[in-house]
Amino acid sequence: MAQQSLNTTDWLHLLQVGTLSVKGVLPWSSNYSFLVDVCPNTAVWEALPHLPQNSLGEVRAVYKPRRGERPLWDFTQGTLCQRERAAFLISHALGWDLVPPTVLREGEHGTGSVQLFVTHDPEAHYFTFEGEPEFREPLQKTVLLDTIINNADRKAGHVLIEEQENHDRLWLIDHGICFHAEYKLRTVIWEFAGEPVPPNLITDLEALSDKIGSNEAGVRSELTRLLTQREVDALQKRIRRVINQAAFISPGPGRHYPWPPV
Repeated sequence: MAQQSLNTTDWLHLLQVGTLSVKGVLPWSSNYSFLVDVCPNTAVWEALPHLPQNSLGEVRAVYKPRRGERPLWDFTQGTLCQRERAAFLISHALGWDLVPPTVLREGEHGTGSVQLFVTHDPEAHYFTFEGEPEFREPLQKTVLLDTIINNADRKAGHVLIEEQENHDRLWLIDHGICFHAEYKLRTVIWEFAGEPVPPNLITDLEALSDKIGSNEAGVRSELTRLLTQREVDALQKRIRRVINQAAFISPGPGRHYPWPPV
């Protein structure tokens, strides 16, 4: 299939300008989330001229409209979809690509995030593969990503495994309540607490800090459109703190696990 040869930029173009067709509401979501088909159209072919005409079929995505967000006392109303996009930006800027391609766009129910759907086994989640050697580095990256974006809701079920031809791939979803300027980290993944961060991951974090500081590829400009200036500044401080401490964070005071855990 042509989809298998798409790179991240291609996926983003497809999600941004393809025609959305709502298929139904996803169950068990705190906020309204819709399964949609993204259909190639003229705008897609214009954005992806290197692909043969009509070589793409419909792809599945998850659409989370702003108007379907449940009010929260500690996050500004209507910003959760923006935080979904910001989490993708940080993951992509790190070169880790743990978060599926995600855009912010108009849909049937207004502006919202649209994220590529990951085909996965719904019975597999963090607690079912915790400690397996093949997932050690991806999970270390997950912990670091959650630490710097201040993820307030890393449940086991938000860690997905996609079966691929040569190896299984780990993906992360549901980042609507991240990036608060105050400490909010809640996660089920504490298996690396206190351990040193591998040098190659510190190098990645240093590169990210430089990218945000220099606005490379416009990453800081987009972050400031999605988040408040205080939240962007707090993000940079968290990145520098991890770099300076060079150790995985340990549970802090108060509630540090999400509920429910899966």
